[in-house]
Formats: sequence, C-alpha cells, structure tokens
Amino acid sequence: MMPALRIIGLTKYFGALCAVNNVSIDLLPGERRAILGPNGAGKTTLFNLIAGDFLPTHGSIHLFGEDIGTMPPHNRTRLGVSRTYQNSLLFKGLSVLENLFLSVRGVKPHRLSLLVPRSTDPYLARAREWARQVGLAHRIDAMVSELSHGEQRQLEVGMALAGGPRLLLLDEPAAGLSQAERPILTRMLRELPRTITILLIEHDMDVALQWAECVTVMHNGAAVFEGTPKEAASNPTIHALYLGDHDRNTSSSTSRT
Repeated sequence: MMPALRIIGLTKYFGALCAVNNVSIDLLPGERRAILGPNGAGKTTLFNLIAGDFLPTHGSIHLFGEDIGTMPPHNRTRLGVSRTYQNSLLFKGLSVLENLFLSVRGVKPHRLSLLVPRSTDPYLARAREWARQVGLAHRIDAMVSELSHGEQRQLEVGMALAGGPRLLLLDEPAAGLSQAERPILTRMLRELPRTITILLIEHDMDVALQWAECVTVMHNGAAVFEGTPKEAASNPTIHALYLGDHDRNTSSSTSRT
C-alpha cells in the first residue's frame, strides 16, 4: 500500500543548529500517529516542514507518492494538507457557523457579507456537517467569544477539516484543556473519518497514548523510537526521557501556582 505520507532523511538546519535530524516516517492512509518528545525536540519544526512553512535542508516529503518537499504552502493545501496551530486563528467576532463557512469557502472574513449564504447553499451544508463532526452542532450559532476553551479547540479542528484534507496535522490540540475537556477532544478525534490521515503533536501524554495507533518519539531533532502506545508507555528509557519529562513539567507548574 502506498503511504499517505512518506518522509525520508528529512533534515533542517538553522545556521549551525540542526532542528530536525535525518527523520524518516511512513504513515499509511487513515493512520493515527502521535509525535511525542520534550520541548525543543523538533516536533513543530517537523510540522512546519510538512506544511511548507519551512523548506528542508535535506531529505524528501511525499504525499500519496507526489513530492511536495519544495512546494509552497498553498500548493500543499490544494493537494490536501491541512493543519492547526498552537495559537488560535479563530475569527472571534464571528459565529461557529460563520467560521466554518469561511473555511469551507476558503475566503477571508471581510468577504462574508458579500457571500450571503442561502439555506440551500452546499457550502453551508458542509459547514453544518463539520460542526456536527466536531461536536459543535448545538453551538453552531454561538459567537466564538462565547465558547469554552475546549469548544474553541474543537472549532479549530473543524476549520482545519473544512477544506476536505487528506492529511491533517494537529499541533497540541489539547493544550490548555481542563481534565473534563480532554476526554471530549479525544473522543472527537477518534471519530474523525478514516479517509483522513492524522499526525498529532501532543504534550498531554494521556490524550496521545489513548488516541494514537502508532507513536514516534523525537529527541534533539531525531526520531529515536517508533512503536505502539503500549510499547512506548512500557519502554523504560522512553518513559524516563519523555513521559517523565511531562510529569516533571506538570509537577513544576503545580509548585509555581
């Protein structure tokens, strides 16, 4: 089976700093993969290389067999690559439906008044379907400013899905969520269509290990482990270096409050 995403020997230097070091990954169509590792491991830089925000120093990136490694971001989007960011890009002055409608149409918010969507508009129907898919059908007319943090994260995923991607890159979707909100997000991510291949960066190890089918661990820019969540959780070296790092960060945050 042809991989949905094939990364071979991907390397990125910023001056003398090697942020991503000879990383190779294959994702099968429909796979759910988590990228774990401490801060500074190179995870977000890897995402930026896949999305086209950075160009690699060495190596190749193939999407369903097509070399996208030197394409600009908009061409990768056209081929089916979509992503979320750590910082929210929601239009706070618009409703859930309006945010999703703009994403489906692929237009800027200042053009919303020119579109005047009709009830029979197929784009509007798709926006409503994505709202249902990410668990926001009951909040579809709510303004973004009225949403909880968890609901805003759900909307961000919905907007990334609205263009109909084949590859979805999720950058820490559980960041800042409460203990009650995390299971809702995890369940929503599990229920996304299998026509979409998903690569996720997550510092919340519970979310990542409960959701993923396969885990890649990065350290100092290199991919140092690949296996199932169970293998990752039971590997003493991985647990000490990465899961333990998460535990220390949590403990440190608690002690500062």
